Amino acid sequence: MLKLAVIFLVAGLVLGVLGFSSLGGAFIGIAKILFFVVLALFLIFLVLGLVAGKKVKDAID
Repeated sequence: MLKLAVIFLVAGLVLGVLGFSSLGGAFIGIAKILFFVVLALFLIFLVLGLVAGKKVKDAID
């Protein structure tokens, strides 16, 4: 999904340079949303991984 955000960002920048500023702005807005979704998912999975890892470590000991 991060790859998709980068693609939208590059497309938005190219559209902005070519003069399609409203369409480029929309693409950059989509890229921002995708980036924050990726960031939120990363943090959620990081916390879940730490909690699950601690439970596995406690079960082994």
